[in-house]
Amino acid sequence: MEATIRTGSDVTTLVNVFTVEPDNQQKLVQLLKEGTESFFSKQPGFISSSVHAGKEGGRAINYSQWRSAQDIENFRKDPKFAPYIQRLAAIAKAETILCEVVEVNHA
Repeated sequence: MEATIRTGSDVTTLVNVFTVEPDNQQKLVQLLKEGTESFFSKQPGFISSSVHAGKEGGRAINYSQWRSAQDIENFRKDPKFAPYIQRLAAIAKAETILCEVVEVNHA
């Protein structure tokens, strides 16, 4: 199933923007993919996740959708989450933004 971006309060969007040394971008992308496959996708409330690598090499974005903000809070309390975040923090700086989709346009 493909991710669908839509407006409405039934979905909470979590956007993580990572700044990374260009030499570590692929390592970061791989770590984000592995985290989704082994941890996040198995959490209650998970809907979808996508990883975006900046073409300039110094950034990456993880865009994920969850059924609620509470689901996000719950996975953050899981004991497996802290070691994963430590691995990310070792190679990148992150900014986390909890969002509501307010506009979607299609061609």
